[in-house]
Amino acid sequence: MKKRALSGIKPTGNLHLGNYLGAVKGFLDLQADKEVDNFYFIADYHALNGVPNPQDLRDRTLHIFKALISLGLDPEQSTIFVQSDIPEHVELCWLLTGLTPVGLMERAHAYKDAIAHIKNPNMGLLCYPILQAADILIYDPQWVPVGADQKQHIEISRDLAEKFNRIYGETFIVPDPLIKEDLAIIPGTDGEKMSKSKNNVIQIFGTEKEIKAQIMSIQTDSTPLEEPKDFDACHIYNIYKYFATPTELTKMQDNYRGGNYGYGHAKLALLEKLLEYFAPARQRMDELDKNEDEVRLLMKKGAEKARGRAQKKIQQVRKAMGLGEFYA
Repeated sequence: MKKRALSGIKPTGNLHLGNYLGAVKGFLDLQADKEVDNFYFIADYHALNGVPNPQDLRDRTLHIFKALISLGLDPEQSTIFVQSDIPEHVELCWLLTGLTPVGLMERAHAYKDAIAHIKNPNMGLLCYPILQAADILIYDPQWVPVGADQKQHIEISRDLAEKFNRIYGETFIVPDPLIKEDLAIIPGTDGEKMSKSKNNVIQIFGTEKEIKAQIMSIQTDSTPLEEPKDFDACHIYNIYKYFATPTELTKMQDNYRGGNYGYGHAKLALLEKLLEYFAPARQRMDELDKNEDEVRLLMKKGAEKARGRAQKKIQQVRKAMGLGEFYA
């Protein structure tokens, strides 16, 4: 019997290298395993915590959907859908809320980080892990591919599944996080973790001019051109290494050691490599941009498949909790 993997991406901005290396590349590896049933969604309900402009949210959701397909997720092999097309996520979130201690939510790292940076955090930020648990548990996945920063939220999902099963009987599979530790932190242009909220990203589907500007803004030290440089400590190299061949990587290392190789040279090498690496994906994105009808049809098919499974699960949950069935 196939095992199921499920994960989501929040549409708070266009897809960038950190999303690709930290999430999408792992999705593609799982898709290649014919023994895995894959579910991937755009988490637009979660984006509402930031109170986005409605049209911006629609545009970003559509972009992420097209980006996932352009990068290689196949709707024939993976179920790809938009979270808000499946209202059962929200229903299960509410049903799990009664099982969730307030203190557990207040101790969540993401919430503590939010209240440190946001003057008036909303209830969506506080309850984020409950909705995330609903997103996961409604599809009974064994694996949830996530970044290391989401490990605590998966532990909360596990806790809620186990608590529900103790109270109402075996209903949910208790999922395991699937984390690639070597991809825990992808450096942004400032050396911190690449993040849309920090505006330190390198886009995949921007114009060549936009991508070049982002790469040229990568922070470096002041080592003179003629001096040898420490490639392990260089943010440019630490992005380049994920896309280069072994031969290309060795050549860049030698250039750093030999001197007379500036960070500007390394940035141009990174630009050339990224444009080459993502050329097929960028071409596919152009094709999808010109055929919105195809995209919307794929979105509809993904939603129908996901919702069919979610509806079955929510009925099982409602029955276990004593809800409904008055008119059967």
